[in-house]
Amino acid sequence: MFRERVRRVIQQPPAQENIDKLEKVVKEGNYYGAQQMYKSTSARYASAERYTDALNVLQSGSCLQLDKGQITCGAELSLLFAETLAKANVPYDEDTLDRVRKIFKKFPRLSLPQHLELADDDDLQKLSEAIAAAKTRVEGCASFMKAAIKWSAEFGAHRYGSPELHDMLADYMYSESPEVDISKVSLHFVRGRNPKKFASALVNFMGKCYPGEDDLAIGRAILMYLSLGNLRDANKLMDEVKMEVELKNINFPNSELTQFVNYLLLTLQRDALPLFNMLRQTYKSSIDRESTFNELLDEIAAKFYNVRRRNPLEGIGDFFKMMGGE
Repeated sequence: MFRERVRRVIQQPPAQENIDKLEKVVKEGNYYGAQQMYKSTSARYASAERYTDALNVLQSGSCLQLDKGQITCGAELSLLFAETLAKANVPYDEDTLDRVRKIFKKFPRLSLPQHLELADDDDLQKLSEAIAAAKTRVEGCASFMKAAIKWSAEFGAHRYGSPELHDMLADYMYSESPEVDISKVSLHFVRGRNPKKFASALVNFMGKCYPGEDDLAIGRAILMYLSLGNLRDANKLMDEVKMEVELKNINFPNSELTQFVNYLLLTLQRDALPLFNMLRQTYKSSIDRESTFNELLDEIAAKFYNVRRRNPLEGIGDFFKMMGGE
């Protein structure tokens, strides 16, 4: 077995030799053929435990395919890159984080076509194709970044994964998704370190969402921060949102839900469990507008007042997984 492994190591040429050869295949336009070779070559290096070579091949391939507009191919190789980081037990550090950044920056940012006549079949077809392409870009980037976040959590970053990677993914999902799911975007922003950018995304969303969704988006974001025990950024987010709506001359949604959230932020600054429970009862109808709010408030009670959850096996990590943010 040992001799077989040594034989495999010796037989594999230097990574740069394969990288140069595969780059020529891509430049000739044989994207599918190159894709299969990138995958098989990196797999052989990984099998021989030459993980540095495998990672170099995968990084080169993902960046090159994305540069050529081959989003599905580039996304597949980028996902393999992130998974190989974990397989190789690569520690989380600035150099490796920079490699993830370089791949991430290759995912294109494209606007949907504007000023189309939707009654025109050709224009409608163009819009449909552009929306499908945008969804492919976002799904591919999200798969890569979630795998990179998982690696970062397992090998040295914050327990929820690198805050910078969360911010990068949240920004891409919000700016590039043709149909934004603000709750999934929020899952990553709250585990990042940029409440100011999060506030800008929320205010932008408020300008184009359906009536009644604006206060839900704000309330959800604040409760998510608090469920992580992060009172500082919850307050920062609320302050930033209020400043931005004033600057942009947008009405802040003064609903019962936002009243509850404002009172909650004040209450959590002191040891006031009875007041916390009274607020939950008083604003029950507003809290019940979204089923996840009670789950988040249970976690907030546990974080700030050491209230045991009804089911001790439940936790905010399970909640985030349920919402698709693992």
